[in-house]
Amino acid sequence: MSQELDQKNVAKSTFDETMVDDGVVVLTFKNEEQSPQSVLKAIDSSFIQFHFCVKGTTKFVFNQGRYTLDIHEENSLLLYNPQRELPINLLVDPNSWIVSVLIPIKKFHGLFSSEADHISFLNDDNKDKKYYKDGVISPSMAIVLNQLINYSLNSSIKHIYFKGKAYELLSLYFNRNEDANVEQCPFLVDEANVIKIRKAKDIVVSRMAEPPSLQELADEIGLSLKKLKEGFKQIYGDSVFSFLLDYKMEVARKLLEAGEDNVNEVGHKVGYSTSSHFIAAFKKKYGTTPKKYIMSLN
Repeated sequence: MSQELDQKNVAKSTFDETMVDDGVVVLTFKNEEQSPQSVLKAIDSSFIQFHFCVKGTTKFVFNQGRYTLDIHEENSLLLYNPQRELPINLLVDPNSWIVSVLIPIKKFHGLFSSEADHISFLNDDNKDKKYYKDGVISPSMAIVLNQLINYSLNSSIKHIYFKGKAYELLSLYFNRNEDANVEQCPFLVDEANVIKIRKAKDIVVSRMAEPPSLQELADEIGLSLKKLKEGFKQIYGDSVFSFLLDYKMEVARKLLEAGEDNVNEVGHKVGYSTSSHFIAAFKKKYGTTPKKYIMSLN
């Protein structure tokens, strides 16, 4: 999450809101303006929230603007926190579309009562835990989302149409891969594991020049190697070392811009023992060599 967001000068807008069932609401919003639009809705802690960024980028704003979480194009965010209010406060970028589905947890439980072993937070043991889950919108989900946001049929059938599409969307969201060799965990187990995964990220960032192995990292944070890999991918959208490589290249770019170190020194600072390896990695990331990048700054 990024820090502090100033929303004072952002235009306020409203969702297109459709009640499709008892307590179940579909919200759609298309920002066709040239500036970000803020859309708000009060919602109590009994709801589970699904947010889908169909196009562009949307920020979910927490704690009156103190934290933000990006939802990028073709990605989703699930939020459920029975312990505190999570009002919807979205900052929608220009040319961006968002679809949200809100459903009371009791209603949701009724839809999946026979699948309690599949959807972990429906179990009695987990009913007081919060869940944050980001994911990728599948092609089949994208079709339904576009049908919702670009609805143009007769207004008299909008309610029943949206009801069918909302439940179709949820069924696609929780669709399990039937391949027995693929274990699909729909949620990152609990907040304690989220904290451990974030600690893993802090460790590899702080020791980027000499990072621990994956097994050493898993041991240090107290998770299995499997949960470390799955959890890191779920939270940060990439493997540990792909994430670290991107981070190292960004640090290297900023060091080069600062101009206090030469190419060899920058490479060494971000963990490359030879300048040739650093130059190759930098060129693969940015399409140019460190030396040419420095020259472009001048």
